Amino acid sequence: MLRCHRVALLALAVLAAQPAMARDTRHNFPVGDAMATSGAREKLDPEIKFFFGTQKHPKVLQRFGEWGTNKKTNAFGKDDKVACEWAFLSAMLELQDRVKKEGGNAVINIKSNYRGNETVSNETYECGAGAIMAGVALKGTVVRIGR
Repeated sequence: MLRCHRVALLALAVLAAQPAMARDTRHNFPVGDAMATSGAREKLDPEIKFFFGTQKHPKVLQRFGEWGTNKKTNAFGKDDKVACEWAFLSAMLELQDRVKKEGGNAVINIKSNYRGNETVSNETYECGAGAIMAGVALKGTVVRIGR
């Protein structure tokens, strides 16, 4: 019996010494889907325009600088896409707040910047999703564009 306890304790010690394996799945989800959510439609100001990647935009009248966001959300028990869309909206709201603070009316050249790795796309954004958290980091240039 004593030997059985020792083996069990040894097995427990080996398991406890293992590093925790946290999931960090990287996804590229459609910008269009995230922008079409009810939250995005309700919270994003239609007077502020967002242009992803190399999308064409009206002439830039004034530049206010490049700004970044890094937003996380609770992903526990949520589908990765749902959690990522929530984090995406949080990042977009931060960009929107920056536009208002700087006196602009648009953000151009929006790109993903997940863990410092810039990804340029007109159609998708990158999101990292784990068992507990999901995160989206975006960068974009705040500008005033002509109508």
